[in-house]
Amino acid sequence: MRVAVIPARGGSKRIPGKNIKMFCGKPMIAWPIEIAKESGVFDRIIVSTDSEDIGDVAARWGAEVPFQRPPDLSDDHSGTVEVVAHATQWLLDRECSITAVCCIYATAAFLQKDDLRQGLRLFESGNWAYVFSVTDFASSIFRAVRILDQGGVQMFFPEHYDTRSQDLPNASHDAAQFYWGHPDSWISGKRLFASHSAAVAIPRWRVQDIDTQDDWIRAELMFQLIKQEKVSHDK
Repeated sequence: MRVAVIPARGGSKRIPGKNIKMFCGKPMIAWPIEIAKESGVFDRIIVSTDSEDIGDVAARWGAEVPFQRPPDLSDDHSGTVEVVAHATQWLLDRECSITAVCCIYATAAFLQKDDLRQGLRLFESGNWAYVFSVTDFASSIFRAVRILDQGGVQMFFPEHYDTRSQDLPNASHDAAQFYWGHPDSWISGKRLFASHSAAVAIPRWRVQDIDTQDDWIRAELMFQLIKQEKVSHDK
C-alpha cells in the first residue's frame, strides 16, 4: 500500500489559517489533495492535523482524517519527519501493509501529478531511503556574501572569488513539495538530506515557499499564470 501523508498544523502565525485559506478559488490544502488523487499512485491520502477546521476541509476535498495529531507533535518545534513517522506508525499498528509513504505539504499548490509519478519511479528503481523534489537557486550560492556588523561584506566561499560563473558547482535546494520514503526511514528518523536520498528536479518557476503575506501574493500570481498557460496550450 502506498500512502500520502499531508501534515497540516492549525497554528500558523505569519499567515493565519494558511492551510485552509482560499488560494485561487479553493482552500490551499485542496490543491495538493486533488493532485494526489489525480496522480493515481496512492491507496490512501491522510491528513495529519490538530485542527478540526482543517480536518473538516480536508475531508470535504477527499482526504482521510482518521486521527487527531497529538499536542506534542503540534507545536512550532515539531519536525516533518516526526509527524510523518507518527502517521506511519499509526497505520502499521492497525496492520496496514505499507510499501511507501509520501509526505506532501499542505501548501504545495504547485505540485504536479507527473512529478509525483516520476518520484515514485525513482524511489522504486533503487535502494533509496527517500526521494524528494528540488530546484536550483536563482543565483549561485558560491557568490553569496554576508554583511558584517561593521558594514563591510565577506564572501561565504572566498575560494571562488575568481571562478567564472559557468564553472561554479551546481547547487539545489528543497522544493518543499513531496518526499517519498520507506516506512522504516520515517520511523527511524533518517535524515532527508543525505547520500541515501535521491532528488527529482522541478523547474524554478513552479516552486514558491509560502511563509509570508508577500510569498502568498507572489504564489497566487505565479499560479494564475501557470494555469492560463496550460489552458492556452490545451486549446
